[in-house]
Amino acid sequence: MKTPARSFLFVPGDSARKLAKAGSVPADALILDLEDSVSASNAQAARANARAYLDEHRPGGRAQEIWIRCKPVQDPASLADLAAVVAGAPDGILVPKVRSGGDLLALDHYLSALEVQAGLEAGRIQVLPTLTETPQSILQAHTFVDAAPRLVGFSWGPIDLMAALGASTNRGPDGAFETLYAHARGVCLLAAGSCGVSPIDTICGEYRDAAVLREECVLARQAGFTGKLAIHPDQIALINELFSPTPEEIADARRVVDSFADGARGVVGLDGKMLDMPHLRQARTLLDRANLYAHKG
Repeated sequence: MKTPARSFLFVPGDSARKLAKAGSVPADALILDLEDSVSASNAQAARANARAYLDEHRPGGRAQEIWIRCKPVQDPASLADLAAVVAGAPDGILVPKVRSGGDLLALDHYLSALEVQAGLEAGRIQVLPTLTETPQSILQAHTFVDAAPRLVGFSWGPIDLMAALGASTNRGPDGAFETLYAHARGVCLLAAGSCGVSPIDTICGEYRDAAVLREECVLARQAGFTGKLAIHPDQIALINELFSPTPEEIADARRVVDSFADGARGVVGLDGKMLDMPHLRQARTLLDRANLYAHKG
């Protein structure tokens, strides 16, 4: 499974001030936003700012990944977004409001043509779609499997789904996601697992409440999410901490791997428990992530 990052920080593309500060934030990836946080009147300025930021932080010298959130593929302005930034060699495109695998195939065609035009390696730009922001994406979730070779993950969007359905809330009286939105969250996990890519949890809107963010991160990681989107720099340190394996988890994973070291057994006993190949794969994945995150800090 590909693991793009633990933390993705949205940065409005039309805010030169926030872009200037973004590099000092310890996010694994920045998402320069050309969609929801940018008004139509500022769209061109946001594209220019994003391209300038990419040109100032060229591949090979970047301290963090730089992603672009373009407009939805079905929006004619999305192609203008892509045409403005692809030559700056972003690490990836976060594409919102996808409806089916057809949207990812269309995006792949756009990116392929623009990469050739810019003299970039074909297929270098990754793609991370936001699932479940449209009702169609839930009903057509099976079409995302193997829909695009650039795919490295999926996220999900309960707020846009709520708006699309005309709902007034997506939470129940206890604060947990209402059944439909919990199902949408599960669709993201299933789609990511089916494609062998990373599920990235949605934003925490309570950006001043560290306790709420902590609870969301813990529950998301337990469910299988490998990272989380963020809307404020103050959220990043906690996200990085909670999506990184703990020393205790690393030690336990090493013991599991060591217990299979001779390679002759498919089942072993450890601490009174029987372990088989899924436990070994899980332990190896955790150690791979621990090694990756140790280099990121």
